[in-house]
Amino acid sequence: MIKIKIPYLLTIIASILLLGIGHKIAVSDIYDFSVFSQDTARARVLNIVNNINLDDHVDEPMPSLGNRITFNAQITSGARKGEIVKAAQNNTGFLKGAQREVTDGASVLLVFTNNEWYFNGFYRFNKLLALGFLFVICVLFFGGKKGFNTILSLAFTCTAIFAVFVPAILSGKNIYVMSLLVCSFITVMTPLIVIGYNEKSLASIAGCAGGVLIAGIISLVMDKVLHLTGIVDEHSRYLVNLPGNLQLNLNAIIFAGIIIGAVGAVMDVSISISSALWEVKEKAKTIKFRELLNSGFNIGRDIMGTMADTLILAYIGCSLSVVLLLSVFSGSFLNLFNSEMIAVEILQALAGSFGILFAMPLTAFFCSVIYLKNTEPEI
Repeated sequence: MIKIKIPYLLTIIASILLLGIGHKIAVSDIYDFSVFSQDTARARVLNIVNNINLDDHVDEPMPSLGNRITFNAQITSGARKGEIVKAAQNNTGFLKGAQREVTDGASVLLVFTNNEWYFNGFYRFNKLLALGFLFVICVLFFGGKKGFNTILSLAFTCTAIFAVFVPAILSGKNIYVMSLLVCSFITVMTPLIVIGYNEKSLASIAGCAGGVLIAGIISLVMDKVLHLTGIVDEHSRYLVNLPGNLQLNLNAIIFAGIIIGAVGAVMDVSISISSALWEVKEKAKTIKFRELLNSGFNIGRDIMGTMADTLILAYIGCSLSVVLLLSVFSGSFLNLFNSEMIAVEILQALAGSFGILFAMPLTAFFCSVIYLKNTEPEI
């Protein structure tokens, strides 16, 4: 018989209630953006009708224009399921030479615009879903009960981001407040579900909160010092002109991106240190405050290098195409690192690294206080 601890069950119930209430508040007064969306349907390619080389239809020699493929497809989802339509794939402009051509039997997405169906990409979600399912199976296989708790906390985290935080922004809620609330929920919920109600989770929550707070303060200060506008790429420019008279604070979005990006890495460090120090305390029953604190500092120093690298490399990996493009057209490294796009990426990496750096001694201190609360704090 499986025994479920009451605090664990209460954490799950409380998380579900908080997410439900948060979602209801987030979507209140949200603008209906669906009126601007195009009709999209999943379809299966039946046969290729023709493949036209656009270069054959121009009189003067010019760079290759690409080709246009017309094909018949059967819609496999939505209200038009079963309907056979004619669609087109245009391999021109930036897509020329990069886009794979459709083939018979391929599963694709079609978009209906200007009374015609157009190819909108190969259908990928089913393959990503299969990979995600495999990930869940592996986590459960290797992690057992801890693996289940990990998947559960991940599900709550994703729900908090996509069902609460994102709609809250699109309904005009204060981005600073919502990002802090969501990060606070993740910081408290994850250790309680993964570790449980004990001293380890309490110490890791306190250390993580301190590290994320430091990252947030640095973000706010540097936002003023660097004179950031919040317009870092073409996506930011689109956000300026959203329909429904929605005015988004782009600087607040940068702040939210920094602390949400940092909370995972900071939490990882805090939980690692709190778990390690708990084992030290359990093995050395008579350990003193300063000895446990020094052990935490030593463990933190070993973690520091790799975690800082992890955070910075993650940001570089996500923006590698942008870095390459700006490196080509910026003209100099001075222009490259002075551009707001790169400056924000550097700020995200450094603020998150500061959060990790301060989370280590803070977690070690809180562990020493909490674990030895019933003993004399000899120094």
